[in-house]
Amino acid sequence: MLPHRAPRKKGRVEIIPMIDVMLFLLVFFIMITLQMITDKGLKLNLPTSSQAKMLPHPHYLVNILTDGSVVVKGKPMDLAALQQMLAGDGDVSKTDVTIAAAQKVPFQDFVHVMDSCQKAGVTNIGIATKASA
Repeated sequence: MLPHRAPRKKGRVEIIPMIDVMLFLLVFFIMITLQMITDKGLKLNLPTSSQAKMLPHPHYLVNILTDGSVVVKGKPMDLAALQQMLAGDGDVSKTDVTIAAAQKVPFQDFVHVMDSCQKAGVTNIGIATKASA
């Protein structure tokens, strides 16, 4: 008498765990891509310094438009509001600010923004330029 064999089960590909893995990969890809977006800058012949460092991704990117208005995170604000926002950020000594000015912004407007940042207690200030269209 021949032994009775149980019918062989076909292998199945579970689709739900694959979807979960793909969503996790997509989320990680988006998060890493957002951190890799850098601000464009100008290549300048600057003096050398033993303390020179690469600028980190700033907590705040302060844009100065041609008319002298200041925009932070898409919101226009005056210099007093900028100073108040930066001062209320918690530990201001660890706050990184990058100032990006339009090409034809008067230097005096740039100095006013830098002065507001320093009055708020920010010491980590970087300078960038806006990418031209």
